[in-house]
Amino acid sequence: MDLLRRSLLILGLLALGPVPGVAQPETITVASTTSTEQSGLFQWLLPRFTEASGIAVKVVALGSGQALNTARRGDADVVLVHDRAAEEAFVAEGFGVKRLSLMYNDFVIVGPASDPAGIAGRGVIEALKGIAAARASFISRGDRSGTHAAELRYWKEAGLDLGSVRGEWYREVGQGMGPALNTAAAADAYLLADRGTWLSFKNRGPLKILVEGDRRLFNQYGLMLVNPEKHPHVRARAGQAFIDWLVSAPGQSAIAGYRIGGEQLFFPNAGVPGGL
Repeated sequence: MDLLRRSLLILGLLALGPVPGVAQPETITVASTTSTEQSGLFQWLLPRFTEASGIAVKVVALGSGQALNTARRGDADVVLVHDRAAEEAFVAEGFGVKRLSLMYNDFVIVGPASDPAGIAGRGVIEALKGIAAARASFISRGDRSGTHAAELRYWKEAGLDLGSVRGEWYREVGQGMGPALNTAAAADAYLLADRGTWLSFKNRGPLKILVEGDRRLFNQYGLMLVNPEKHPHVRARAGQAFIDWLVSAPGQSAIAGYRIGGEQLFFPNAGVPGGL
């Protein structure tokens, strides 16, 4: 059979769709944060889950607020985000079955090595006060993500009303962690980032970690099945299987095993007494 006829045959078979009698893998949709996607965590976890379960996973990576709204519309089966207050509201509204703690990492403030605001080694609140006082360039995700929500909370704890103090030095990009880091690197600006994405980020330019280790920078991730009573089409069985695997010993071990340059990016804590 010549190449043209073979190509036409293949195209014809594809047009017919799935072959009758051949089982197709079940697929679930997970609405999650850009940090879990851009850090490379899902590329590490999902093949392991699919091998164990036979269930394929499609990830829709958005800011936490957008991910939760995607699930509210019934366009996801599972949500994995990092905004505790918003997660609890999602469950209270009946859109999520139950919230489970999954893992944590932390936020850091990165900025130019020259550190024009002199924030190196400070706590996050004092650092933000210093940036605002110096009117030093600061990039905000501005995308209703978990990172953006944390940033706004820190500004509030610093006693700074962004509506009053912000100016040209403060810029919202309305994008995920990766693009925000690229913008900060190009602008030689400060930025609040999650450590996981920072460690996987290649285009660091003049940026370095200046603020870390403050207890306020703790960053917890939560996991929820979208309520099938709200959206009957939700793949509840397969979605619950994904959740069960993530919080199981094999799933938690897989999370702990994901490293870049020998450094662990996420720390599993499912089932921690008292919850987080």
